[in-house]
Amino acid sequence: MYQRIQKLNLSSGETCFLWGPRQTGKSTLLKSLFPGAMRYDLLLSTEFQNLLRQPNIIREQCLAAGLSGDSQKEPIIIDEIQKIPALLDEVHWLIENKGIRFILCGSSARKLKRGHANLLGGRAVRYELFPLTYPEIPGFSLIKALNSGLIPRHYNSPTPERLIQSYVGDYLKEEIVAEALTRNIPAFSRFLEVAALSNGQIVSYNNIARECGVSSPTVKEYFQILEDTLIGRSLTAFQKRKKRRLITSPKFYFFDLSPVISLTSRGRVEPGSELFGRAFEHFIWMEITAHASYSEQFYPISFWRTSSGFKVDFVLGDHEVAIEVKSAEVAKVVSIFLCEIHHGQFLKERKILCDFSYGF
Repeated sequence: MYQRIQKLNLSSGETCFLWGPRQTGKSTLLKSLFPGAMRYDLLLSTEFQNLLRQPNIIREQCLAAGLSGDSQKEPIIIDEIQKIPALLDEVHWLIENKGIRFILCGSSARKLKRGHANLLGGRAVRYELFPLTYPEIPGFSLIKALNSGLIPRHYNSPTPERLIQSYVGDYLKEEIVAEALTRNIPAFSRFLEVAALSNGQIVSYNNIARECGVSSPTVKEYFQILEDTLIGRSLTAFQKRKKRRLITSPKFYFFDLSPVISLTSRGRVEPGSELFGRAFEHFIWMEITAHASYSEQFYPISFWRTSSGFKVDFVLGDHEVAIEVKSAEVAKVVSIFLCEIHHGQFLKERKILCDFSYGF
């Protein structure tokens, strides 16, 4: 079992949401942190059906057990909370009237938002769980990560290809369709492939729309579906400085490397190849995104590119710290070049400030 960085530090006194894509390890993390917690798993058909018919069961069981904020030792866990939005009203009542703490775990907030569900009005702290990160993996192998992704089950497998294929087929397509998030299944399937091919690149809604045979607004809605279901995130363009003509369209990254591996049917990533450079940049984006959340600094992440093509891969926070990602196989070291912004221009003459030794 991996020692995850995410510890839900405020859960001892607050109700928490824990969001993350499927198979990132949310249930495993909660079992390790709260082994004695009362748990409702909505993936179990009997539990789902019972609570769907009678959401008040949770309230009645808590009252029957005499639970209150003073007597409660561990939070009550509800897994896959988005499946029954009505449970949030019961949770709200128990928080307000009994001071009971919950951890509400889910893989998509879209159904809750679209259904105007009770999101507890600021009474719950939001946490996220990402795929595995470099510090969480003993004996980390960069090449393995770039070829299998960092979902724990995929990274652990000596032959992750079939697992990745099933994950993409069952999760990215069938579950999204099952939630009635889109009706045009062929167009959405094609969109997933095109989005994967342009992963980490500047998004052109018009070009993708032509590829998929749908309108540009539909493509924007498809990207919003991916964000709401935690499948990926947009990376906005840095626009604070106006001294140069800047690209303003966003980039888009999938939450892990594995969807890109499957949807693009790409070959094996090897050091020195073009695939390596793109996959490595995606990996660094994953590390930065997880760090911004786990460190609780929540700094914004953007990219910077001029119309003439000069670029910096990632700009962190309001202090204008920039990262340009470069890779080289020198003594098994991959280096990240850090840059500074000065008077609206990026200075690339900086020395290498940090090296990460990854096993090739």
